Amino acid sequence: MGRAGFVASFTDLRLFARDFLSSVPMPGKIVRRELPLPPGPVSVGVLVLPQGRHPDVAEADEFFVVHAGSVTIECDGVGTRIDAGESFVVRSGTALRWEVRDSATLIFMRYRTASAAEPGIVGIDRGAELAASGSPAAELLVTPIPSCRNHTDYRSEDGEFVCGVWDSTPYARKAMRYRHFELMHLLDGEVTFVDAAGRQGTFAGDDIFLVEKDAECSWDSKVYVRKVYAIWRPA
Repeated sequence: MGRAGFVASFTDLRLFARDFLSSVPMPGKIVRRELPLPPGPVSVGVLVLPQGRHPDVAEADEFFVVHAGSVTIECDGVGTRIDAGESFVVRSGTALRWEVRDSATLIFMRYRTASAAEPGIVGIDRGAELAASGSPAAELLVTPIPSCRNHTDYRSEDGEFVCGVWDSTPYARKAMRYRHFELMHLLDGEVTFVDAAGRQGTFAGDDIFLVEKDAECSWDSKVYVRKVYAIWRPA
Protein backbone atom coordinates (compact mmCIF):
# COMPACT_ATOMS: atom_id res chain seq x y z
CA MET A 1 0.00 0.00 0.00
CA GLY A 2 1.43 3.41 -0.93
CA ARG A 3 1.97 6.17 1.59
CA ALA A 4 2.17 9.21 -0.70
CA GLY A 5 0.84 12.23 1.13
CA PHE A 6 0.51 10.17 4.33
CA VAL A 7 0.88 12.01 7.65
CA ALA A 8 2.44 9.89 10.40
CA SER A 9 -0.10 9.58 13.18
CA PHE A 10 -1.73 7.17 15.62
CA THR A 11 -3.68 3.95 14.94
CA ASP A 12 -6.34 2.20 17.03
CA LEU A 13 -5.00 -1.36 17.03
CA ARG A 14 -8.09 -2.98 18.54
CA LEU A 15 -10.12 -1.49 15.68
CA PHE A 16 -7.49 -2.69 13.19
CA ALA A 17 -7.79 -6.22 14.63
CA ARG A 18 -11.59 -6.22 14.60
CA ASP A 19 -11.73 -4.98 11.01
CA PHE A 20 -9.33 -7.70 9.89
CA LEU A 21 -11.22 -10.46 11.72
CA SER A 22 -14.54 -9.33 10.26
CA SER A 23 -13.16 -9.41 6.71
CA VAL A 24 -11.70 -12.95 6.68
CA PRO A 25 -12.91 -16.37 7.87
CA MET A 26 -11.04 -17.92 10.77
CA PRO A 27 -7.91 -19.44 9.16
CA GLY A 28 -6.67 -22.96 9.69
CA LYS A 29 -3.11 -21.80 10.25
CA ILE A 30 -1.25 -18.91 11.89
CA VAL A 31 -1.91 -15.65 10.04
CA ARG A 32 -0.31 -12.22 10.44
CA ARG A 33 -1.69 -8.92 9.18
CA GLU A 34 0.66 -5.92 9.39
CA LEU A 35 0.06 -2.20 9.32
CA PRO A 36 1.49 -0.45 6.21
CA LEU A 37 4.47 1.08 7.99
CA PRO A 38 7.61 2.43 6.27
CA PRO A 39 10.37 -0.14 5.59
CA GLY A 40 12.55 -0.73 8.62
CA PRO A 41 13.24 -3.08 11.52
CA VAL A 42 9.80 -2.64 13.13
CA SER A 43 6.46 -4.13 12.16
CA VAL A 44 3.15 -3.89 14.01
CA GLY A 45 -0.05 -5.81 13.45
CA VAL A 46 -2.29 -8.73 14.36
CA LEU A 47 -1.47 -12.40 14.88
CA VAL A 48 -4.40 -14.83 14.54
CA LEU A 49 -3.99 -18.26 16.14
CA PRO A 50 -6.59 -20.93 15.29
CA GLN A 51 -7.48 -23.83 17.55
CA GLY A 52 -4.71 -26.37 18.00
CA ARG A 53 -1.01 -26.64 18.74
CA HIS A 54 1.38 -24.64 16.59
CA PRO A 55 5.19 -24.94 16.81
CA ASP A 56 7.00 -21.69 16.06
CA VAL A 57 10.42 -20.05 16.23
CA ALA A 58 10.68 -16.32 16.91
CA GLU A 59 12.49 -14.55 14.08
CA ALA A 60 12.75 -11.28 16.02
CA ASP A 61 12.22 -9.76 19.45
CA GLU A 62 8.46 -9.50 19.70
CA PHE A 63 6.06 -7.84 22.14
CA PHE A 64 2.53 -9.29 22.31
CA VAL A 65 -0.69 -8.27 24.02
CA VAL A 66 -3.65 -10.66 23.83
CA HIS A 67 -6.52 -8.89 22.09
CA ALA A 68 -9.08 -11.71 22.40
CA GLY A 69 -9.16 -15.28 23.69
CA SER A 70 -6.34 -16.93 25.59
CA VAL A 71 -3.24 -18.88 24.65
CA THR A 72 -0.78 -21.17 26.40
CA ILE A 73 2.85 -20.77 25.39
CA GLU A 74 5.11 -23.78 25.90
CA CYS A 75 8.84 -23.06 26.04
CA ASP A 76 11.54 -25.40 27.38
CA GLY A 77 8.85 -27.78 28.62
CA VAL A 78 7.04 -25.12 30.65
CA GLY A 79 3.56 -23.94 29.68
CA THR A 80 2.33 -20.45 30.57
CA ARG A 81 -1.28 -19.38 30.02
CA ILE A 82 -1.76 -15.82 28.79
CA ASP A 83 -5.27 -14.35 28.97
CA ALA A 84 -6.90 -11.40 27.21
CA GLY A 85 -5.27 -8.11 28.18
CA GLU A 86 -2.01 -9.68 29.35
CA SER A 87 1.28 -9.08 27.54
CA PHE A 88 4.74 -10.59 27.16
CA VAL A 89 7.92 -10.51 25.06
CA VAL A 90 9.34 -13.41 23.07
CA ARG A 91 13.07 -13.03 22.47
CA SER A 92 14.49 -13.63 19.01
CA GLY A 93 15.47 -17.26 18.41
CA THR A 94 13.04 -18.70 20.97
CA ALA A 95 11.53 -22.07 20.03
CA LEU A 96 7.99 -22.33 21.37
CA ARG A 97 4.60 -23.88 20.86
CA TRP A 98 1.31 -21.99 20.83
CA GLU A 99 -1.57 -24.00 22.35
CA VAL A 100 -5.04 -22.60 21.66
CA ARG A 101 -8.31 -24.16 22.84
CA ASP A 102 -10.65 -22.11 20.63
CA SER A 103 -8.94 -19.22 18.85
CA ALA A 104 -6.89 -16.24 19.93
CA THR A 105 -5.91 -12.89 18.48
CA LEU A 106 -2.76 -11.09 19.56
CA ILE A 107 -1.49 -7.60 18.73
CA PHE A 108 2.25 -7.43 18.22
CA MET A 109 5.24 -5.17 17.75
CA ARG A 110 8.15 -6.99 16.15
CA TYR A 111 11.74 -5.69 16.22
CA ARG A 112 14.29 -7.37 13.96
CA THR A 113 17.73 -6.93 15.45
CA ALA A 114 21.14 -8.41 14.71
CA SER A 115 22.09 -8.31 18.40
CA ALA A 116 22.19 -11.75 20.01
CA ALA A 117 20.18 -12.44 23.16
CA GLU A 118 19.32 -15.47 25.24
CA PRO A 119 16.11 -17.09 23.97
CA GLY A 120 13.14 -17.07 26.28
CA ILE A 121 9.88 -15.41 27.23
CA VAL A 122 9.56 -12.33 29.44
CA GLY A 123 6.26 -11.45 31.08
CA ILE A 124 5.12 -7.86 31.50
CA ASP A 125 4.27 -7.34 35.18
CA ARG A 126 1.35 -4.91 35.28
CA GLY A 127 1.58 -4.83 39.08
CA ALA A 128 5.30 -4.06 39.24
CA GLU A 129 6.56 -1.43 41.66
CA LEU A 130 7.25 1.71 39.65
CA ALA A 131 10.17 4.10 40.17
CA ALA A 132 10.30 7.82 39.46
CA SER A 133 11.19 8.62 35.84
CA GLY A 134 11.66 11.67 33.65
CA SER A 135 8.76 13.97 32.79
CA PRO A 136 7.94 15.68 29.46
CA ALA A 137 10.17 18.58 28.40
CA ALA A 138 9.18 21.76 30.26
CA GLU A 139 8.99 23.80 27.02
CA LEU A 140 6.25 21.49 25.73
CA LEU A 141 4.08 21.45 28.85
CA VAL A 142 0.98 23.64 29.10
CA THR A 143 0.14 22.33 32.58
CA PRO A 144 2.27 21.83 35.73
CA ILE A 145 5.02 19.20 35.59
CA PRO A 146 3.52 15.73 36.16
CA SER A 147 4.84 12.97 38.36
CA CYS A 148 5.85 10.04 36.11
CA ARG A 149 6.99 6.54 37.07
CA ASN A 150 8.30 3.55 35.14
CA HIS A 151 9.27 -0.12 35.35
CA THR A 152 11.20 -1.75 32.50
CA ASP A 153 10.51 -5.46 32.04
CA TYR A 154 12.48 -5.96 28.83
CA ARG A 155 15.30 -4.20 27.00
CA SER A 156 16.90 -5.60 23.84
CA GLU A 157 20.64 -6.23 23.71
CA ASP A 158 21.18 -3.04 21.68
CA GLY A 159 18.95 -1.01 24.00
CA GLU A 160 16.62 0.15 21.21
CA PHE A 161 13.55 -1.99 22.03
CA VAL A 162 12.09 -1.46 25.50
CA CYS A 163 8.88 -2.79 27.09
CA GLY A 164 7.35 -2.17 30.49
CA VAL A 165 4.82 -0.24 32.55
CA TRP A 166 4.53 3.56 33.00
CA ASP A 167 2.16 5.87 34.83
CA SER A 168 1.65 9.60 35.25
CA THR A 169 -0.45 12.21 36.97
CA PRO A 170 -2.54 14.34 34.56
CA TYR A 171 -0.82 16.73 32.14
CA ALA A 172 -1.09 18.34 28.74
CA ARG A 173 1.70 19.16 26.30
CA LYS A 174 2.04 20.68 22.87
CA ALA A 175 2.76 18.53 19.84
CA MET A 176 6.18 16.90 19.66
CA ARG A 177 7.78 14.81 16.94
CA TYR A 178 8.08 11.19 18.04
CA ARG A 179 11.57 9.82 17.50
CA HIS A 180 10.19 6.35 18.11
CA PHE A 181 7.39 3.90 17.50
CA GLU A 182 5.33 3.35 20.64
CA LEU A 183 2.62 0.76 21.14
CA MET A 184 0.51 1.55 24.22
CA HIS A 185 -2.05 -0.51 26.11
CA LEU A 186 -3.90 1.78 28.51
CA LEU A 187 -4.61 0.08 31.81
CA ASP A 188 -6.13 3.14 33.51
CA GLY A 189 -7.17 6.65 32.53
CA GLU A 190 -7.78 8.45 29.28
CA VAL A 191 -5.64 10.47 26.88
CA THR A 192 -6.40 12.57 23.79
CA PHE A 193 -3.98 13.02 20.88
CA VAL A 194 -4.12 15.58 18.06
CA ASP A 195 -1.80 15.00 15.10
CA ALA A 196 -0.24 17.37 12.56
CA ALA A 197 -3.28 17.07 10.27
CA GLY A 198 -5.64 18.06 13.08
CA ARG A 199 -6.99 14.52 13.50
CA GLN A 200 -8.05 13.86 17.09
CA GLY A 201 -8.28 10.56 18.92
CA THR A 202 -9.19 9.73 22.51
CA PHE A 203 -8.15 6.44 24.07
CA ALA A 204 -9.34 5.07 27.41
CA GLY A 205 -8.71 2.11 29.71
CA ASP A 206 -7.99 -1.17 27.83
CA ASP A 207 -7.51 0.53 24.44
CA ILE A 208 -4.43 -0.50 22.45
CA PHE A 209 -2.90 1.88 19.95
CA LEU A 210 0.26 2.85 18.10
CA VAL A 211 1.94 6.22 17.68
CA GLU A 212 4.24 6.14 14.65
CA LYS A 213 7.79 7.38 14.44
CA ASP A 214 7.83 10.96 13.02
CA ALA A 215 4.23 11.62 14.09
CA GLU A 216 3.68 15.08 15.54
CA CYS A 217 1.12 14.64 18.30
CA SER A 218 -0.01 16.54 21.35
CA TRP A 219 -1.03 14.79 24.59
CA ASP A 220 -3.85 15.70 26.97
CA SER A 221 -4.67 13.51 29.97
CA LYS A 222 -7.03 15.03 32.52
CA VAL A 223 -6.85 11.98 34.81
CA TYR A 224 -4.20 9.56 36.07
CA VAL A 225 -2.87 7.31 33.28
CA ARG A 226 -1.18 3.91 33.54
CA LYS A 227 -0.05 1.93 30.51
CA VAL A 228 1.95 -1.01 29.25
CA TYR A 229 4.28 0.11 26.47
CA ALA A 230 6.56 -1.28 23.77
CA ILE A 231 8.96 1.28 22.27
CA TRP A 232 11.49 1.10 19.49
CA ARG A 233 13.74 4.15 19.60
CA PRO A 234 16.73 4.06 17.23
CA ALA A 235 20.07 4.93 18.79
